[in-house]
Amino acid sequence: MPIYKRRRSALFLPASNTRAIEKARTLQADVVILDLEDAVSPEQKALARNQAASAIREGFPMEVAVRINPIHTVWGEADLALMEDIKPELLVLPKVESTADLPEVGLPLWAMIETPLGVVNSREIAEHGDVEALVMGTTDLVKTLQARPMPSRDNLLYALSQVVLHARAYGKYALDGVHLDFRNMETLKEVCLQGKALGFDGKTLIHPLQIEMTNRIFSPSPEEIEWARKVIAAWQNKDADQGVTVLDGQLIEELHAIEAERILELTSLE
Repeated sequence: MPIYKRRRSALFLPASNTRAIEKARTLQADVVILDLEDAVSPEQKALARNQAASAIREGFPMEVAVRINPIHTVWGEADLALMEDIKPELLVLPKVESTADLPEVGLPLWAMIETPLGVVNSREIAEHGDVEALVMGTTDLVKTLQARPMPSRDNLLYALSQVVLHARAYGKYALDGVHLDFRNMETLKEVCLQGKALGFDGKTLIHPLQIEMTNRIFSPSPEEIEWARKVIAAWQNKDADQGVTVLDGQLIEELHAIEAERILELTSLE
């Protein structure tokens, strides 16, 4: 499927926090993820579940998703039962390790890849018809790898690339993991640029301060837009009997024209 929706920024927020939910409606995040899992204490799981349902019924100006608890837990079972009733636009599933972790609920699923087994099985997860996106859970992945956080994320590059590769192989979205140093815009910029270079569509976020930078980097740059327009013009003006053309000394094929069209389509969504 063509990947044309904007999923540059997906902001997690605890569904137990009513003020955060109200504020989220005023933000520029492409997606808001009402979190019932990591951001919610056991004592507030039921409250968060009910508030997420109320918030969805009231509506959001952007796409809204719900991250439920793992479906093999009591909390996850209750979350899933309610989601089947209220039907959010997207359902985010934590710690997906195989297709057995994907419930049949008739909703688009975002599968979080945050364990070694999830990375190993990310191909079959991406192939599943209900899965719309693979989402990196880099914090948990570092822990389960018994690794250490690295600013460069060199120790995660294999996993990050595998997830993007399998997402693209089956026409799905790929979102990068959260950046915990949320007040540091320089390090956020570095990991956003890295994620974009790896092929991710966008990034999951933990704080509104991260939205502007993330949206800007994962949007087509002025240079990319100019390149795309020149490629389209060159492709449209090439000789009809030729399968390639030349632009600024570079060979241009149909694949470049397709990528140029994708960039301009994303630009038109601004």
